[in-house]
Amino acid sequence: MIGDIIAIGDELTSGRILNTTSGYAARKLFDAGHTIHSMNTIGDSPDLIGEALIRSIERVDFIIVTGGLGSTDDDITNMAVSHALNRPTIPDLKVLSRIREHLGKHKISLNNPLEKLAWLPGGAETFDHDSFMAGHFLVHDNTPIFFLPGVPEEMKDLMSGVVLPKLAAWQAGSRLQTKQRIYKVFGIAESEINRRIKTLQLPDEIKIGYYPVYPDVHISVLLRSPGRQMNRDTFDASCQLLEMSLGDAVYGKDSDELESAVGSLLLQRGLSLSVAESCTGGLLCHRITRVAGSSDYFRGGGVTYSNELKHKLLGVDDDILSRYGAVSQQTAEAMAEGIKRYCSTQIGLSITGIAGPGGGSEDKPIGTVYIGIAGPQNIKVNKYNFSGDRNRIQTIAVHTGLNMLRLFLNQTDSSKQTSSNLS
Repeated sequence: MIGDIIAIGDELTSGRILNTTSGYAARKLFDAGHTIHSMNTIGDSPDLIGEALIRSIERVDFIIVTGGLGSTDDDITNMAVSHALNRPTIPDLKVLSRIREHLGKHKISLNNPLEKLAWLPGGAETFDHDSFMAGHFLVHDNTPIFFLPGVPEEMKDLMSGVVLPKLAAWQAGSRLQTKQRIYKVFGIAESEINRRIKTLQLPDEIKIGYYPVYPDVHISVLLRSPGRQMNRDTFDASCQLLEMSLGDAVYGKDSDELESAVGSLLLQRGLSLSVAESCTGGLLCHRITRVAGSSDYFRGGGVTYSNELKHKLLGVDDDILSRYGAVSQQTAEAMAEGIKRYCSTQIGLSITGIAGPGGGSEDKPIGTVYIGIAGPQNIKVNKYNFSGDRNRIQTIAVHTGLNMLRLFLNQTDSSKQTSSNLS
């Protein structure tokens, strides 16, 4: 089935509150085999609400409306719908009774604004009479319209518990079978990813989507077919071709995160990790410890922001700091070795750089970052020149450090396997 999503509220159109409900609804509906025609965000204007609703009724199979169902003066969705569809509001007596019972129990006078929740457009059916959570269902010109609260948690509950089951029964067999996989890619430009995938000449029924999610690019592989006509072999073969084309730039699929991919590799290889940060100010430690169970491989780290702490805690030689500077290959190498030694781990990871907006020079402009890895047998340091504001540079520095460690672990494992095969 094809649907529209309409989100209502001045708080959304002014940018004061992020519209998360529409995204959640779209994702759930897509996964259930439905197609979203459009997503609209409208302020608290009865005329605009009515126009959007009538336009949607003429072109789609179902409509999801969120927001504007409360008891305050700016909650005008029901009134706008009533006028637009010529359905005068009438009270849902069960809802009204529960509200009055609640008011009486708490010794609140009747004719309270809460009674507004009981007045619905003619023909509307309340989802749950035993709950004070707003939400109802209306069929107009054979088009089901679902009215959900704008409160995200309440909306999510009704979306999963009521809307999806009702839609499943509305037109049995009209849903599309969906097979989708999201690949998370880092280190290759979107244009280059597109060029590589185009050379694969995938079947027409396979749809590829490109979604920059800084600093990654997410690639969607999608196959949608009616009924049981889906060719899963085609989907799997296409995914295999894409993986081969992008190689080790792919660090995960679907809900995978880079830090969890690194953690899995450390666990598989039985290695422990410690980190030393400077310009990223603890962001690297934060990313690593977001993963449940990270204590199995992560021992700890230090934010060695000053040269004094680099020397005292990590043992970076004063001569290195004075001769090459805090932002240098030599310092990054010494930091990685120092934290590895201090924490007694097999691997030390270091980041030192200039995140800005000040501190840059002609030789070392803002965005200059060195990342070092001290492994069980070798040391690797890479220099990067990032761009953007302070937050952007810190973000990509940490992401690059984690990805560099992921590749380092894979290469180390490959080297061991090669050595084993040769022997």
